[in-house]
Amino acid sequence: MDQFVIEGGQRLKGRVEIGGSKNATLPILAATLLAQGPCRIESAPDLEDVTHLTQLLNELGVETQRQGDVLTTNVVTETNSHARYDLVRKMRASICVLGPLVAKRGYARVAMPGGCAIGSRPVDIHLRGLAAMGAKIELVEGDIVASCKKLKGNEIFLGGPFGSTVTGTANVMMAATLAEGTTVIECAACEPEVQDLANFLNEMGAKITGAGGPRVTIEGVEALHGVKHRVIPDRIEAGTFMIAAAITNGEIEMSQVRLDHMMAVVDKLRQIGVVVEKSNGGAVAFCNRRIMATDVTTQPYPGFPTDLQAQLMTLLCLADGNSVITEKIYPDRFLHVAELGRMGANIRKEGPTAIVTGIKNLIGAPVMASDLRASAALVLAGLGADGKTTINRVYHIDRGYEKIECKLNAIGGKIERSDA
Repeated sequence: MDQFVIEGGQRLKGRVEIGGSKNATLPILAATLLAQGPCRIESAPDLEDVTHLTQLLNELGVETQRQGDVLTTNVVTETNSHARYDLVRKMRASICVLGPLVAKRGYARVAMPGGCAIGSRPVDIHLRGLAAMGAKIELVEGDIVASCKKLKGNEIFLGGPFGSTVTGTANVMMAATLAEGTTVIECAACEPEVQDLANFLNEMGAKITGAGGPRVTIEGVEALHGVKHRVIPDRIEAGTFMIAAAITNGEIEMSQVRLDHMMAVVDKLRQIGVVVEKSNGGAVAFCNRRIMATDVTTQPYPGFPTDLQAQLMTLLCLADGNSVITEKIYPDRFLHVAELGRMGANIRKEGPTAIVTGIKNLIGAPVMASDLRASAALVLAGLGADGKTTINRVYHIDRGYEKIECKLNAIGGKIERSDA
């Protein structure tokens, strides 16, 4: 099992290529199950999650091929509609094949998904949406079984206890493209990744309006065709590198950044003293001072994203004053707190809130990654700490960051990957 050994205290300076969005690529790949003919997905990041989903698509009759950052897909057979537990358990986004399978093939059997250990993330909203379009839903030996000869459009409310659901919106939207009649999704997720999926489906011949807002309307069509599509840049990777610049008092220029997708993040970083500016089609972030404390609450888009909560918390460990971080999306997403404490951080957790008292320095220590974004937070902590930090179980980070240690080393970091 791989580990990272990080020598802290290195100032990062240079240019980094930001990859395509993981959270957009996964549902877009699932949507290729709907296509008649090949699809070409450009700027597809080479990540463990993407690899797992392509393996699942292969079992479902889709030929896939990667050349650099381009993935091509082509459905060659529709005889198998069973997404087995052995593959689905590795990644929660596998649930996104459910909607396309039942819409295109009339039957889907998908194992209950796995993923990061960041608290309960039930799929009941996905199932209610499909049931509202006429799908019969059963639970058989731990698998979700959905069947329907022809889905029918309906008005569907997708709000949950913590707001809208991104994967639920994606699943229902994909299924509705081939449903009979009109589907209206209320309380739809507004994330850029949902908008990118809608753009991809429209390029395939779907009729979707309102994506990016809380009400999305889908007019069902008879068939969808293959297309070429470029995935949007990964706003979470970009935000992580912005924080890397700040925590090392460095300066990082990032290509392919959509600041309009990151307004809550950029606003918060600027508030605490990080400079973020547009630069040559991308962005540059730098900081040459101690940052200020702040309060932040994670929210559905366009609010501050939960996927950057752990990284921002790491930065605020070195702020002047007390910061309050409230997690409204996944209230249990604080497994990184104990590991940061091993590095000297002063963090007190109270329910869905963490109170962070800034300290002068983090101290390198052996730590263990618990999930994808916590892994990124610990890498940032190692970069900003005094001494050596060893991070175990870094396989988590490969799910969402493509060769992150290579990118960081190229701009001044000192990270060694080794077999623990």
